[in-house]
Amino acid sequence: MQKILVTGGCGYIGSHTVVDLIENGFDVISIDDNSRSTTYLIDGIEKITGKKLKNYKVDLKNFDETLAVFQENEDITGVIHFAAYKAVGESVEKPLDYFENNLFSLINLLKCVKEFSVPNFVFSSSCTVYGNPDSIPVTEKSPIKKAESPYGATKQMGEDIIQEFARANNTKSILLRYFNPVGAHPSILLGELPLGRPQNLVPAITQTAIGKIPQMSVWGNDYDTRDGSCVRDFIHVCDIAHAHTLALQYLMENRNETICDVFNLGTGNGVTVLEAIKAFEKVSGVKLNYTIAPRRQGDVIAIYANNNHAVKSLNWNIKYDLEDMMRSAWEWELKIKEDEELIKKQNPVLN
Repeated sequence: MQKILVTGGCGYIGSHTVVDLIENGFDVISIDDNSRSTTYLIDGIEKITGKKLKNYKVDLKNFDETLAVFQENEDITGVIHFAAYKAVGESVEKPLDYFENNLFSLINLLKCVKEFSVPNFVFSSSCTVYGNPDSIPVTEKSPIKKAESPYGATKQMGEDIIQEFARANNTKSILLRYFNPVGAHPSILLGELPLGRPQNLVPAITQTAIGKIPQMSVWGNDYDTRDGSCVRDFIHVCDIAHAHTLALQYLMENRNETICDVFNLGTGNGVTVLEAIKAFEKVSGVKLNYTIAPRRQGDVIAIYANNNHAVKSLNWNIKYDLEDMMRSAWEWELKIKEDEELIKKQNPVLN
């Protein structure tokens, strides 16, 4: 059984990927300092898989502590790197925090990958690397435009670092450019659990619907789109998670075309923010209280994926549609309301 290290394994996409890896026969360990995640999701992982997850509460910016994890697990054969700050709006307000956290943690991790000759590396990247694209849908060969936010800039820099590292050290690598992961595991034992006011659309929708947020904002309705709101490519988190398992298998089977391959992970369908709200209202039966606010700095106008490369090369099949995403996200929101006191007890940072 091959051992895989997942950084950010207690986070939203990380936790779903840990489950998918275990279900596909991998031995998984996690590094997560829980500064932006909660141990509550570990309970969900263990209930779904029936296996205990070893999580090292380590800050990847601390090289010695990161190195110690590799020294204790010299048989790691692959790394999937999720751990990063990821809120576009916050990155505009706190750019240095984003550059420090996202880049230093990546560099320290790659130093350990080199030291222990880990052959396979998968990076959690983002469609933000395309900036405001000249045309959509974007392919992996679409130009990398100026990032619209410091968060996007850290993903562009991270990709550059990995590409140079892979060439110099012959480490097979994959850059997975996500579009907009949403939804929850079908068991409703895992889902998105943002700390503080949510920065992403779907948890803002569900928290407004349940009353945690009195009113949500749609950031702009005067864009050159079919209803004036931004266009995004929403994809179910479980579809995203499974793509990571497929990416590792792709590398381990030496099917990679280059030392550092790139894949878009999206459905290929553009959905406006207002259409997403309507889809949620349809499946939940809840009318959302929202207001139209001025445009938000850092937001791309419209972007969605051409996913042909991932579908063909990784044998990736998308299983969930927009209504599945919204329904599972709402069911998850209802569950965590029931477990609110337990979550706060386990995670004082949420209080």
